[in-house]
Amino acid sequence: MTQQSDTAGHLLDIRGLATHFATEAGIIKAVDDVSLYLDEGETLGLVGESGCGKSVTALSIMRLVQSPPGQIVSGEVWFQGQDLLALSESGMRQVRGRDIGMIFQEPMTSLNPVLTIGRQLTETLELHLRMSRSAAAARAGELLEMVGIPDAGERLSDHPHQMSGGQRQRVMIAIALSCNPKLLIADEPTTALDVTIQAQVLELLKSLASDLGTALLIITHNLGVVARYADRVNVMYSGKIRESASALDLYAKPRHPYTVGLLKSVPRLDQESEDRLQPIEGEIPDGTSLPSGCAFRNRCRWAVERCAEESPPMFDVEEGHQSCCWEWERVHSAPEVSEAPAS
Repeated sequence: MTQQSDTAGHLLDIRGLATHFATEAGIIKAVDDVSLYLDEGETLGLVGESGCGKSVTALSIMRLVQSPPGQIVSGEVWFQGQDLLALSESGMRQVRGRDIGMIFQEPMTSLNPVLTIGRQLTETLELHLRMSRSAAAARAGELLEMVGIPDAGERLSDHPHQMSGGQRQRVMIAIALSCNPKLLIADEPTTALDVTIQAQVLELLKSLASDLGTALLIITHNLGVVARYADRVNVMYSGKIRESASALDLYAKPRHPYTVGLLKSVPRLDQESEDRLQPIEGEIPDGTSLPSGCAFRNRCRWAVERCAEESPPMFDVEEGHQSCCWEWERVHSAPEVSEAPAS
């Protein structure tokens, strides 16, 4: 029997999620006590460097973490009033594709190379919406037209290798949206595409999600994407959420040293041409031997003794804005931070 949530309001509500991987070197806490929420029709950005746990968070929501070596060890993932982690595998298969769609990083490795594009679209429609083969084929053509693929009817018989990278990503979007899901997870949806195609795909994704009323979780390392498309942003580092705010507040008033570092390492239109970018010094700590206290302290110029002794909680710095930093007030008051652009 599916457990019911005791709170209402959020479409997706993740509480204390932890996903670990057992390796020869030790346990890697890829996702470590992550909590976040997403409301209906909202676009949430999940941002951070490679290896911070963004993709594992998405795979944990979908319960697609490969086991072994991975395992969801604790937490709750509430979606439409039910805890997805408490569902049976057959129950979770009903949620995937129908209620939650996902666009993976690289469409060439996500699409089946031996099946036609048409079959990969109709399979989802037949399974979740119980469409007949002919009705599913007609709907598949409509979906390809919806995502901007010309000669859609003829392209249904193509295999993935016969399409360009941008077209394959559009097919992935069509599959993910085919059952009108309530939530769409886009995991680095433009990583393998050139810049002009990236913009087209992102505009399409946002437009379709808006038209269909679908909530969108965009996972990316690109702060420009977040600035343009997200309503709210969660910044992730070393398996934890470090800052959460509206996109406007995050860019105008960052309250975590890591967020400041990310913003300072990105080119800005209002920046003088001779100004150099400021990379974040140091490296992401080894996941099997994280430092005591705050995992970011060895790269942080605001670190104090307490940062080495205790891991900071999430502080409510103002309404709708949280920071996981003991020194968030000092970070906010620094002159260079107040100059951060409200993109």
